[in-house]
Amino acid sequence: MDNPTSRPRNLSPAASLTVAGLLAAAASIVIQIASGADYPTIPPGLVILLAAAGLVALATRSRWTTIVGVIVSLFLLVGGALAPQARAQLGDPAQVGVFIGTVIQLLALVVALVAGVAATRQLYRTQTRA
Repeated sequence: MDNPTSRPRNLSPAASLTVAGLLAAAASIVIQIASGADYPTIPPGLVILLAAAGLVALATRSRWTTIVGVIVSLFLLVGGALAPQARAQLGDPAQVGVFIGTVIQLLALVVALVAGVAATRQLYRTQTRA
């Protein structure tokens, strides 16, 4: 007999959008590096974003995984907004690649944050009713 709890759940649209936002933010870091922005050899933001996206995408059986996407997005969004480097990159549109990469990163983090909150609410509502 097939046990419905043993099958992996599909990602909800909100969780999928969370993953897409995290991956877009990671890609924007690559754009910034390729455009000459100053980053460490192994950028911690890139590693954190990829790990969070993988966790949200692959660990669909736990309702806490979407919270990881929310926390990472919020942490990097606030940190990026407060960092002098990000403000300098946004203040200099002459460096087109770095400027676009920074804008994409901030927008992608906002998308991931909002979608992550929606996905978390949806998971908690669904699982408390079951």
